[in-house]
Amino acid sequence: MAVSPRVPTLKDVAELAGVHVATASRALSNAQSHLVNEATREKVSSAAAELGYRTNALARSLRRGASGTLGVVVADLANPFIVNLVRGIEQETRPKDLLPLIVETRDDPARLRSTVQQLLYSRVDAIILAAAHLSDAEYVADLAGQLPVVLAVRGFDEQGPTGGSLLEVMQDDLLGTRAAVEHLLHLGHRRLAEIRGPQTISSFANRSRGFQEAIAAWPGAEDLSPGLYAAQGDVSEGRRIAAELLAIPHDSRPTAIFAHNDLLAVGALEALRDAGLSCPEDLSIVGYNDAPLVDHLDPPLTTVRLPSNEIGRQSARLAIAAIDGQTGAAPTRLMLLPEFVQRGSTRSFAEAA
Repeated sequence: MAVSPRVPTLKDVAELAGVHVATASRALSNAQSHLVNEATREKVSSAAAELGYRTNALARSLRRGASGTLGVVVADLANPFIVNLVRGIEQETRPKDLLPLIVETRDDPARLRSTVQQLLYSRVDAIILAAAHLSDAEYVADLAGQLPVVLAVRGFDEQGPTGGSLLEVMQDDLLGTRAAVEHLLHLGHRRLAEIRGPQTISSFANRSRGFQEAIAAWPGAEDLSPGLYAAQGDVSEGRRIAAELLAIPHDSRPTAIFAHNDLLAVGALEALRDAGLSCPEDLSIVGYNDAPLVDHLDPPLTTVRLPSNEIGRQSARLAIAAIDGQTGAAPTRLMLLPEFVQRGSTRSFAEAA
């Protein structure tokens, strides 16, 4: 019977490279390689390649007293915004030998709790939570007493975290919404409507607040969408609500719509076409997020760009700092700025008329 070749060890690599085992370990660790000079790193890497050595993540995590995993809880993996956010997280965790464990809640609070429990059973070192509802505040505060938690995109309190290991990376939705609504107002639109996402989610609630504040500050502007709420922030709900708005008599219906995300805006575009109308000739539409490909829609979507990749990266950095016990030097809350992006789905009211 053939004898399996012996698996090379870290000691073998160190001996071949002519360095101490601890030096070889640091040289091969993405998190500590900066502690070793470049020449030594190259020598150790060459020795590892020659021997076919592979680091043992499980053994390393046991030595560190940590699992080497990071829980990432998102609402909808089909949402392009979330895809970019997760990519940003991975860009930060890979060099640190930290493995993201990604779970999806489908925006169900009960599912959020069950998936978080699974992550706790898996002994993750920290959790990035991008799926919270406002009703989850107490639960998340308790969770942050057990391990570091980074809230991303969706928060609870404008003042930020108040205790425990709770950190936040948010976006200024009030600022982004005001930019979108004021753009429409400057174009001459006065009859506006918003397609609201679920108000149980802080980001949507803040966008609704920003919309109302911008309307209230502009003489003659009116909101024609009270009482209309999307059950989900998806295309079908955007289409349904836009159809209701388009059923209003022509002389009274909105001339512009602000949708709380790009998926809702796409639904509004579909409803407009269903009604035999055109954007922006008959109705201007503004989305939110600047999801991939919305610039390729017909017409290209005017929207508010959120730095989804950067939100992911900053969330991962805070989580890594917390895992390493370096939170004292890091902020507990980051607020990233949105950017208004004008494209072809909006035009002046005078031109549309």
